[in-house]
Amino acid sequence: MINVIGVSFRDDGKIYYFLPGNINLKKNITVIVQTERGLQFGKVVTDVIQVEEKNYPDIKHIIRIASKKDYMNHIKNLKDAREALNKCKKMVEFDELPMQVIDAEFTFDRNQLIFKFIADNRIDFRDLVKKLASVYRTRIELRQVGVRDKAKEIGGIGVCGCKLCCSRFLKDLESVSINMAKNQNIALNPSKINGVCGRLLCCLKYEDECYKECRNCLPKIGDVVSTEKGNGTVVSLDVLQKKYKVDVKDIGLIEVSGCGKK
Repeated sequence: MINVIGVSFRDDGKIYYFLPGNINLKKNITVIVQTERGLQFGKVVTDVIQVEEKNYPDIKHIIRIASKKDYMNHIKNLKDAREALNKCKKMVEFDELPMQVIDAEFTFDRNQLIFKFIADNRIDFRDLVKKLASVYRTRIELRQVGVRDKAKEIGGIGVCGCKLCCSRFLKDLESVSINMAKNQNIALNPSKINGVCGRLLCCLKYEDECYKECRNCLPKIGDVVSTEKGNGTVVSLDVLQKKYKVDVKDIGLIEVSGCGKK
């Protein structure tokens, strides 16, 4: 087992784990850490926890607690990144590239400038990279992301009236399937099950395990089951109440509680 501590590089961003070493750390302290991309400025968001060392083979160290100078450099990087984003957007528009640049970020040591963009197809952006490199004199990376990532970056209001989960608290954008909507008996209407990003609502995943558990002993729609009033066909389910309606010949619809088998 090893001691690690969680650090995030953005508010409500993904948590990455680092070795604290002998540095005395607690939540909300800003730190400089070593990453694969170079030095990064981040904020401690967890207490020290113990994990299996084998699960983190390439874990890196926290370099130091951030100083006032480090913080000022970080603020400058954020300002310069916003300007770089605007300049990149103008270059894309001038070159008529079919892509939308949504974010720019300097590493703390400014050894790399990363742009995120969305596009329907693969883009030949080699000339764009050369132009950006000539302006900023650092390594340029253009990273294609999906529309869900765009929603997370920009934020907005969901169909529920609350701020988007992805921009508010979700650390990782896990896959969501249409079967989750089917399991919850939600009408497969795009306006009901799709978020502002145009993809399936992330919240469909929240209660999926609960619905699966409740469905375990329930028959499926179309199954023939035995009831006190005879055999019939299951025509509808109330999953959370563990009830279902059965169409019994010569009697009509009856409601059954509890488990039923085919």
